[in-house]
Amino acid sequence: MDKLKMHSPNLVDANIEKIAALFPNCITESKDENGELKKAVDFDLLKQELSQVLVEGEQERYRLDWVGKKEAILTANAPIAKTLRPYHEESVNFDKTENLFIEGDNLEALKLLQENYLGKVKMIYIDPPYNTGNDFIYKDDFAESTDEFLERSNQVDEDGNCLVANTDSNGRFHSDWLSMMYSRLKLSRNLLKDDGLIFISIGDDEVENLRKICDEIFGSHNFCAKLIWNTEGNTDNQYKIKVNHEYILVFYKDKKFDEYAIGHVIDPNTPQDSNLRKGYADNNINKNNPENPPSIVELPIGFPCSENELFYEAKKLDEEFYKITQEEKFISDEIKEKYGLESKSGLPVKLDNMVVKNGKLVQPCRIYVGMANKNKLLEFIKNDNKEILDNDSPLSFYINSNAAVRYRKKVEKPRNILSVIRGLGMNRTEFVGDFFI
Repeated sequence: MDKLKMHSPNLVDANIEKIAALFPNCITESKDENGELKKAVDFDLLKQELSQVLVEGEQERYRLDWVGKKEAILTANAPIAKTLRPYHEESVNFDKTENLFIEGDNLEALKLLQENYLGKVKMIYIDPPYNTGNDFIYKDDFAESTDEFLERSNQVDEDGNCLVANTDSNGRFHSDWLSMMYSRLKLSRNLLKDDGLIFISIGDDEVENLRKICDEIFGSHNFCAKLIWNTEGNTDNQYKIKVNHEYILVFYKDKKFDEYAIGHVIDPNTPQDSNLRKGYADNNINKNNPENPPSIVELPIGFPCSENELFYEAKKLDEEFYKITQEEKFISDEIKEKYGLESKSGLPVKLDNMVVKNGKLVQPCRIYVGMANKNKLLEFIKNDNKEILDNDSPLSFYINSNAAVRYRKKVEKPRNILSVIRGLGMNRTEFVGDFFI
C-alpha cells in the first residue's frame, strides 16, 4: 500500500526550484535548524538580475506595506504536518460524489488542497470578516501549542478554530486583518485554473486595502470588476446615511482567458421580453454627439423596413444648418427647434422623402446623422442590403415604424453582466472566513 503523506507540500522549496530554473547563479546553500544543507536564494543578487540599474540597498516603490507582511508570506509558504480525514458516516454517497466539503481552519485546508487541486479550480468565492471592529479574525501562529493559544486568545469558533477579537482599538487593527487575508489569497491563487475567477465579498472598511493586496497577489492587470451588491434591509429606521450595499471584488487568474472565465450570463433582473433573451441585439444607429459627427448616407432602393408601407416627408435645410452642425459636430436641440426637426434623438434627418412599399424603399433616401457604426452600414448597403458578418455574428440594418434606422445583430451566446447586483437579498452569513471552492 502507498504510504499516506502526513504533510502538505513545501511551497518554499517549490518556489526556489522555479527561481533556480531562471537564475541558477542566484541559488546558494545554507543550513537549516537541523544542520542539513538546503538551497537558498541570494536575494541581493536576484535583485540585481531583475534591475536595469545598480541596486544599492532598499529602494522605494509603490506598494502596500504593513507590520507582519513578511510573516504572512512565510505563513502561506510554510508546510503543515496535517492531512484530511474522510468522515464516511457523515457523508452522502461518499464513493461516487464529486463534491468535497471540508471542516476546519481555512488556511490549513487551503494548504492541504495545494497538492491535488493546484491549478484545477474554476471559481473561488470568499466571504471573509469585513473588519468592522466588531468581528473576529483568525490568528495564524503554528509555533504555539493549542493550549497556549487558547489561553492567550480565549476564543474559538464553532469548529474549535482559534479566533481573536479584532477591535478598532487594536494597534495592529488593519495589519492583523491584512496578514490573515494575504496568506489565504496567496494560496487561493495557486488553486485557480488559468481561466479561473475569484470572488471576494467585502464592506467599506477594507475594500481599498483588499483591492491593493489583490493587485499585488493576482496582478493589477488581472482585475475584472468591483461589483456593488445592493443588499436589502429595513429602510424605515433613520440613519445619517444608510449603507445598503457591499462589494464583491473579482479577479482573473489570467485575463488572457477572460472569454472562458466569465462565460455568458444574463442578469436575472433583465426583462423577460428583452432582445438579449431572444438571442439578438437591436439598437438605433444614431449617435448624436461630437465623437460621432453627422454625415450624409444614402439609403438605396430596396433598403428593408419593418413596416409594409411608410412615408416620411423630407426636411428643407439651408447651408447655415450644415455649417453649424459641422462646426459643433452634432445636432443640438436649438438647431432642431429652429429647423422644425424631430426632437427624438433617435431619428436621422431625412433629406429626401422616405417612401416604403412592400417592406422596402422604392426610391433612394439620403439621411443626415451621426453614427458609431457607419462603416458597417455602408458595408451592408454595398452587399445589396443583405446580411453581413460582424465578428462572425450576422448583422443587418432596417428602418422601423418611426422612420429610425436600426441594426439587428444575432448573438448566439448573449452576455449581460451588470456591475450592480440587485434582487438577491442580503448577506446573512454568520461564519468567520468562509472559503467556497
